Amino acid sequence: MKLLVVEGESKTGEYLRQGLTEAGFVVDLVANGLDGQDLAMNEPYDLIILDVMLPDVDGWHILQTLRAAENAVPVLFLTTRDSVADRVKGLEPGADDYLVKPFTFLELLVRVRTLLRRGTAQMALDRIQIGDLVLDLGRRRASRAGHQITLTSKEFALLELLARRRGEVLPRSLIASQVWDMNFDGDGNVIDVAVRRLRAKIDDDFETKLIQTVRGMGYVLEEPEDLE
Repeated sequence: MKLLVVEGESKTGEYLRQGLTEAGFVVDLVANGLDGQDLAMNEPYDLIILDVMLPDVDGWHILQTLRAAENAVPVLFLTTRDSVADRVKGLEPGADDYLVKPFTFLELLVRVRTLLRRGTAQMALDRIQIGDLVLDLGRRRASRAGHQITLTSKEFALLELLARRRGEVLPRSLIASQVWDMNFDGDGNVIDVAVRRLRAKIDDDFETKLIQTVRGMGYVLEEPEDLE
């Protein structure tokens, strides 16, 4: 899953990015409101962690802009302001949760996972199943035909991306940006190597192959009969 962190304090932002990345998320981090608003309006995120007090546009304005555009992405506010009036000001326009600084990372992680579970129908899916392949999104686990498959955090993120966009051919550039948060170098083979390693775990020991290569275009995850 991909998260956007808009945090004005550089140390706090890096702390959140490192912790969330280690927890298996893909994280975009920005330190000002204008950049945060631009990304939030134009990129698909599963959740946004939003500092209220930013150096230019505040978090309340960003939230109002998102909701006015009918963007329902879950938003978790971070703030040093803990009065009832401030909480109401944040929650009334459509924030999903409100966490007061200072906080422990464990508390934030629990709240993030809770919001992801109860978000919009697509975002809140705890389980994705394609044939005999099952992804447990809450526990970040995968199994096939009842056998658990051990995946790294990046492998799971890649598999989740393919599964969420089942039947859609995903170009290498999109996979690179969504899973590795990097621009794709057409001469590199990072994506091909990663898919090959994932395929070895997901497909090699099973008769039905789910991860397909579309020559010159990219990769797609689907049951073969649905590709006919």
